[in-house]
Amino acid sequence: MAHRINHSILSAAMTALLWLGGAPALAADLPAPTGLLCNLLADPAKTVIFDAHPRFSWIVNAPGVDQIQSAYEISIASSTTDLKHETPYLWSSGKVISEQSIAVVFVGKPLTADREYTWKVRTWTGDKQSEWSIPQTFRLGEIERGEKEDRFTVSREPLAQTIIVPKKFVEVGEGRYFIDFGRAAYAALKLKIDSPQAGTKIIVHLGEALSKPSVVNRKPGGSIRYQRVEMELKEGMREYTVLLDARDARRMPPEIGAAMPFRYVEIENAPAMDVASVRQIAVHYPFDESAAKFESSDKTLNDVWELCRYSIKATSFCGLYVDGDRERLPYEADAYLNQLGHYCVDREYTLARYSHEYLIQHATWPTEWPMHSVFIAWSDYLYTGDTASLLAFYEDLKAKTLFRLERADGLISTIQPKVSKEILDSLHESRLADIVDWPMSERDKFEMKPVNAVVNAFHYRAMLLMAILADAAGKPEDEAFFRKGAEKVANSFNRVFFDEQTGLYVDGEGSRHSSLHANMCALAFNLVSKEDQPKVAEFVRGKGMACSVYGSQYLMEALYRSGHADHALSLLTSRGDRSWAHMLYDVGSTITLEAWDNKFKPNQDWNHAWGAAPANVIPRLLMGVEPIKPGFRKLRIKPQPGGLKWATLGLPTIRGTVHVDFKSSPKQFDLNVTLPANTTAEVWVPRLGTEDVNVTIDGVRKPLDRYGDFLILKSLGSGPHRIVREIP
Repeated sequence: MAHRINHSILSAAMTALLWLGGAPALAADLPAPTGLLCNLLADPAKTVIFDAHPRFSWIVNAPGVDQIQSAYEISIASSTTDLKHETPYLWSSGKVISEQSIAVVFVGKPLTADREYTWKVRTWTGDKQSEWSIPQTFRLGEIERGEKEDRFTVSREPLAQTIIVPKKFVEVGEGRYFIDFGRAAYAALKLKIDSPQAGTKIIVHLGEALSKPSVVNRKPGGSIRYQRVEMELKEGMREYTVLLDARDARRMPPEIGAAMPFRYVEIENAPAMDVASVRQIAVHYPFDESAAKFESSDKTLNDVWELCRYSIKATSFCGLYVDGDRERLPYEADAYLNQLGHYCVDREYTLARYSHEYLIQHATWPTEWPMHSVFIAWSDYLYTGDTASLLAFYEDLKAKTLFRLERADGLISTIQPKVSKEILDSLHESRLADIVDWPMSERDKFEMKPVNAVVNAFHYRAMLLMAILADAAGKPEDEAFFRKGAEKVANSFNRVFFDEQTGLYVDGEGSRHSSLHANMCALAFNLVSKEDQPKVAEFVRGKGMACSVYGSQYLMEALYRSGHADHALSLLTSRGDRSWAHMLYDVGSTITLEAWDNKFKPNQDWNHAWGAAPANVIPRLLMGVEPIKPGFRKLRIKPQPGGLKWATLGLPTIRGTVHVDFKSSPKQFDLNVTLPANTTAEVWVPRLGTEDVNVTIDGVRKPLDRYGDFLILKSLGSGPHRIVREIP
C-alpha cells in the first residue's frame, strides 16, 4: 500500500546520534524536524520541480509548552552521503535567527537543472538545538518551459495504486462468483485464474450498485457505473487485467491506464477461483491514512465523517480535482470544496494548488465559479503560508473578483450590460451565466434577476479576500481599492436586496421572493447586520436542507457563523433524503454523490467530492479549528458541540497535528488541546448558559473575555493544555 511517513512516529524513533565528519556525537537537545516539504511536496524525489530557488518547510519538534523556533539551519548537498558527512555542502544557510519554518526560500546560487539534490534542516528553540532531520531528496528539471504550456508553481507526485482485497467473496453457483470490495474506488480489476484449457470465455460484471443481493445492477440508470466485459482465458495459471471501456482512460496517465469506479464484481463461467484470485487496484493521489482522526458520541456523524474523508481520497484519481466520473472535468466550486476537505484529512497541498492554477487558466462558465478562484487562493495562502502561487497569478486573481463588471454602486450583473470579450479574455473564459445552485431544482425557487443577490454575495466575499491577498502580495494600493470596493458592495447589497418589511433578503433587484440561498449566502459571508441576524438565521433554519450538496457548504457556514450549531448538527446527522447518511445507509454509495438522491438529479454520478462538505465542516466549524494567520502560525479553536457529549479531532496542518477533544455537559465543558511547536492559538470556550462560570487553564483559574456565547482565551502556546469551564 502507498503510505506517507507518519511524522509523529518517526519523530519518536529518531536516532540519538548525529554525524559530524563521519564521527558520532552526543544527542542533541531536541528531536529532529520532520514533515519536510520541498515546494509543498512530501516526496519530491518522485517528481521534478521547476524552481531554481526551491522553498523548504518542516515541522518543529519541541516537547513542552510555549515552544517557538528561535533559529534554523538548512544544508544542501549533491547526495545523501555528502550531506551526512558534510563534505562538501553545496550550500548552507548557517544558523539563521528566525521563527520561520514554512516556505523558507533557498537563497544560494541558482541550482542547476537536470540534477538531484538533498537537503536537511535543524532547529533551535531558545538555547536548545535539535538533531538534523532525515535528508530529503528533490530533482530539478528544466526551468524554462515553452510559452504554450500552462504555468504552474507546483509539481505533482505520481498517482499511487493500492491493492484492495475483497471484503466478501462468495461462490453463488457453478462457475459463478460474487465479490464485494467494501467500498467503491476508481480502479482496475486484476484476476489470477488457472484455466485447464485455452479458449474458455468468462463474463465479468463490474458496478457501483446491486439490483438484488449478490447481483451487480446491469441497468443502474443515470451515470451510475456498470460494465460487462467478456474475456478469453489462456491455458494454465495466468494473471489478467480486465479491459475497461476507453472512456475510463479519460485524463488518466498512460502508465496508470483506465480506471472505473466500482465496488462489486460478478464473474460467470469461470474455472475454480478463491478470494486470492481477485484484486481491485485502486488509483488515487498519495494519501496518508493516519493523518486525520475524528470520532464523537454520535455514530451517524462518525460514519458521515468517514464517508466524506474517504471521498476526498477516492476522487483524487486523475491527479487533478474533477467533478466526478460522468464528465471528469475540473470546476472551480468543486475544487474549492475539494481543497477544504483535502486540507482537513491530509497534510497535502500540491493537488489543490495544481488544480487551482489549472482552473485559473481554464475557467468555467458559471458566474460564481471564477470568484471561487479567489476563495481557493485565500485558503491556499492561509493553510500553507506560501505566497508563490499568489504572486505568480496575482493579476489573474484580481480579474476573478469580477470587479470590472461593477456598476456605479458596486453590484455586478452578467446580463445588463452583456459581458465584453475583453473581460472574458481576462478570465480565460468564453461566457458567464449565473448558477446560484445546481441542479436548478435545488435553488429553492430562486427568482433569477439580472442583478442577483447570491452572485453579489460572492462578489463581496471575493473583493474582501482580494484585499487581504493584495496586502500579502505587498500591493497597498490594490488592498485599499479592494477593501473600499468590498465596503461599497456590502452597503449596496443591503440597500438593494434587504426587504425591510420581511426582514429578509430577496433573490435579486426587483424580486419579492426570499430564497434560502439569498439569505444563507448573506449570513455565511457576514453581510447581515447584528440586529437582523436573528430573523435571517431563523428563516434559514426553517428551510432545512433546501439546497444541493454544493449549497450545503454555505448553509453550514451560515449556521455555524451565526451560532446555530444545534441545527447544523441535526443536518449533519439527519437520516432524511437530503442527507449524507441517506447516501450511505439508504442509497448504498461509499463515495459522496453528485446530488442528494437520483430523484433530484437523475443523471448524477456516485463519486462527487463536492458532496463531501462534512470533511471540512466537522473540523473547521463543529470542532472549530481554523488558521487565522498564514501557515497556521496562529489558529482559532472554537468548538460548537451542539448536542454532542464528546468528540475528538486530530487535524493535520503544515506545522504538525493539532489535537482537540471535548466533553460537554450542562454543568461542565472540558476541553483538551495539544498544539504543535511554533504555533499559538486563540481559544473560544462555549459558555453553554448565562450563569457565571469558573474557567481553569491547566489547573489555574483565569478570567476570560466574553463574546456572545463564548469566553475567549486570546493566546495559548504550544503543547498540551486542559481548559475546564464549569458552573459552580
